Amino acid sequence: MPSLTNEISDRFLIKLSGEAFGTHEKGVDLASLDLVGGELLHAWRERPRFAVVVGGGNFYRGRSSNSAVIGRVHADYVGMLATVMNGIILQQWIEAQGLASEVLSALPVGSMCKSYSPAEANALLDSGSIVILAGGTGCPFFSTDTTASLRALEIGAKTLIKATRVDGVFNRDPEKDNTAIKYDVLDFDDAISERLEVMDATAFALCRDNDLSIRVLNIGVAGNLLRAVCGEEIGTLVTGRSFNHD
Repeated sequence: MPSLTNEISDRFLIKLSGEAFGTHEKGVDLASLDLVGGELLHAWRERPRFAVVVGGGNFYRGRSSNSAVIGRVHADYVGMLATVMNGIILQQWIEAQGLASEVLSALPVGSMCKSYSPAEANALLDSGSIVILAGGTGCPFFSTDTTASLRALEIGAKTLIKATRVDGVFNRDPEKDNTAIKYDVLDFDDAISERLEVMDATAFALCRDNDLSIRVLNIGVAGNLLRAVCGEEIGTLVTGRSFNHD
């Protein structure tokens, strides 16, 4: 079991998109699950005491649902259930590696996993479990990015790490435009005003207003997550702390 001598200020919140687990066509791809799980374990062995918020876009994405078939509110609840599925799958993968893990869901799902509360999450982190947070906020109209921002604040995380498929935040989508320019450091207000879509404006504003930095990195590059929790400057840092606008 890793040492638990770190202070609460050393906690991190890691946001994994559903696409980290596989494509919408496949649901969960075992190679992707092994990659993501392995990166989490490498980081955990060096810096324990982090929680993981999972998305559900590999199964279902509420905001892009067909509104002629299902309304937005119900679509969002289906999306929350998709995050619970990913959470349970990740938890089972982690436990198969011999580590303790627990899924907490903000959306009540009966006996499959415990209900989320900040007190329960913090107690599990203190006990040495890898805590997986699913079910979004439990309410429609909020993204899992906003969920991650909220949960990071509730567990006293010093940084929110958003693990994506690209190397940070760019001025345009680098998967569609190979001339896109990457930011090394970015101010929250600029990220919001320029509508950079790596996270939604609500998530950005919540982090800005509570002095919570965001580190955006590529989870597909071996060791990136480990380097981030060890304080290396990789990907893009979104912050409001280090800028002097005078």
